[in-house]
Amino acid sequence: MWVKICGITRLEDALCAAELGADAVGFIFAESPRRVTPECARRIAGSVPRGVTKVGVFADSPLEDVLDVVERCGLDMVQLHGSESPEYCSALGGMVIRTVRLEDVPAVGAVTGHGCSLVLLEAPKTGRRAGPGDGFDWRAARPFAAARRTLIAGGLAPENVAEAVRLAQPFGVDVASGVERAPRKKDHALMRRFVEEARNAGMEACR
Repeated sequence: MWVKICGITRLEDALCAAELGADAVGFIFAESPRRVTPECARRIAGSVPRGVTKVGVFADSPLEDVLDVVERCGLDMVQLHGSESPEYCSALGGMVIRTVRLEDVPAVGAVTGHGCSLVLLEAPKTGRRAGPGDGFDWRAARPFAAARRTLIAGGLAPENVAEAVRLAQPFGVDVASGVERAPRKKDHALMRRFVEEARNAGMEACR
């Protein structure tokens, strides 16, 4: 189970994510309460241990700006949340996570031509957390996840990620606000629980 901790704004949170065994950390350059400058991301990314994937999150930014930030910050992957074309994705070398909302995807083929290595499938906007009793059944994502290497995101937290993994059976999970103790500050205990719950559920799904 591939685990990404997104919305990193502090070095101590990135180092904790790495220590807990997270596979990736994400830096948001798109409009967001967790947005960071390239300078901030570069300082943090430079201290992240080797083996942890560093992901930059963008939305409809000029391609040259994205390439510049990738080089300056030493990023390994780019996560796209806008209306970027397949040609745009291909120009990034294929190391792309393409974000698609579940309600916007009529078929798996809708994103197969985007030159991406992973698809991030987000839950519909309900204003509530995903999982038991929160209005979204992750089983709707299972056919998509069965056809592509898929991450799931949207309202995930330690208390519901195991159920989401069991229902969707994805390649991995992505979390940001679900492991925060305050805006832009991760709660390290919540991060630990999230990683453990996700990994345990992933192991159970493989049995």
